[in-house]
Amino acid sequence: MCDAARQLAIAPAPLAGADAQSLIARLNAELTERYPNPAHRHFGLTEEQVTGASGIFLVARLDGEPVGCGALRRLEEGAGELKRMFVATEARRLGVGRGILIELERHARALGLRRLVLETGDRQHEATAMYERAGYGRIPCFGEYEHSAASVCMEKSLDPG
Repeated sequence: MCDAARQLAIAPAPLAGADAQSLIARLNAELTERYPNPAHRHFGLTEEQVTGASGIFLVARLDGEPVGCGALRRLEEGAGELKRMFVATEARRLGVGRGILIELERHARALGLRRLVLETGDRQHEATAMYERAGYGRIPCFGEYEHSAASVCMEKSLDPG
């Protein structure tokens, strides 16, 4: 977790904003390096999917600097998907990812979602471990990830909170 001298703030941000686009570019570069096969990368997300009742996009700032992001998009009645989770290398192991996840789950509850799903990759062991610690369990891959050999899909049922 962040020590007392460091300030972590997580807030909604426009997907098209400079901070969001910079973080997403870093995420895409890292994923492209880990997964050279384009069939194993799933970068799609639109502004419409993360605004209003459809979802949200969050940016995490550590001491005012953007260091992480994550998105929630509604899939169907009662269910949403977590997307574009990323924490910059220099901010990892400080609780930033867990903080983003907690905020996304809070927003999901506020939108009336009771089930969250996500896709991560089989080479992202640190992400899979974080999701498992947060109560996510593995499920068969769904939707666009169904035939992606590198995909690991997970879900969590949300308490009404």
